[in-house]
Amino acid sequence: MTYNIVRAEMPRAAIGAAEMDAVRSHLERDGWALLRGFEVDMSVFSALTAQFCRTITFDPARAFSEKNTQKVDAGTGPIGLHIENGNTPVCPDLVAFYSARAAFEGSQTTVCDGRKVLDAMNEAQRARWSQPMTVSRRLPEELWKRYLANEHPAISGPEEVTEEHILQFKAAIPNQDFELHEDGSLTYHITLNPVRPSAFSGGAGFANAVLGPSHNYEAPVYRFADGSVVTAEEIEEMRALAETCTTEINWQDGDVAILDNTRVMHGRRAIKDQDRQLFIGMGRV
Repeated sequence: MTYNIVRAEMPRAAIGAAEMDAVRSHLERDGWALLRGFEVDMSVFSALTAQFCRTITFDPARAFSEKNTQKVDAGTGPIGLHIENGNTPVCPDLVAFYSARAAFEGSQTTVCDGRKVLDAMNEAQRARWSQPMTVSRRLPEELWKRYLANEHPAISGPEEVTEEHILQFKAAIPNQDFELHEDGSLTYHITLNPVRPSAFSGGAGFANAVLGPSHNYEAPVYRFADGSVVTAEEIEEMRALAETCTTEINWQDGDVAILDNTRVMHGRRAIKDQDRQLFIGMGRV
């Protein structure tokens, strides 16, 4: 399948305004783009993320690499399709990946247009997945405090978090609730739409984290608005359907992929060559 590639006209050229415009055009039309052949390092990638994103979002379970970016580290097995931070109150609009060192074999990133998945659903599937869905998950104290410290404007570090900050965050973002436990852990409940509109092009697509991993977290429980729990059989049914709408990025050193995280899900094939370095940046546009 032909990639949505924006290529450098000269070897190791800088990413300029024309390339940025081309990426934005691909995001609106296709939901993703790949920059190849440009002069990219960690500082360039961090600055590129900041150019696209008004605010930066982080995953509290990942290590930082630069001011706006983190290292991707999720084991060696295959990773199911998902939108990044799709089970959190503040879901990024955009996610970008930088391949500092590409694997010799395996670890291709999978890319799936949720609009195509929605089009491929039968009538019963479309009705089922068009309901609001509540995600429930328990987080250890360290992770939820790191997350809140990043998202709350009045906090600069996890050690500053209080119960009042939790209540403020709850009031600021609708459709969420929390339960604090004696061991310091927290169970959160967030209601979201598994079929959602794109932040870049408006059209609706099946874009969520139901098919994705729980590598660094406890597996969540999903419940539809009618009270029924999303079953393992339903998830596998959608996984098979999404695979028919999925392509792969075979990384080269220096590649940067930019995805509409409100439309396009991504995942990963199993890692065969562990000598690879992939970094992520994400945020709201």
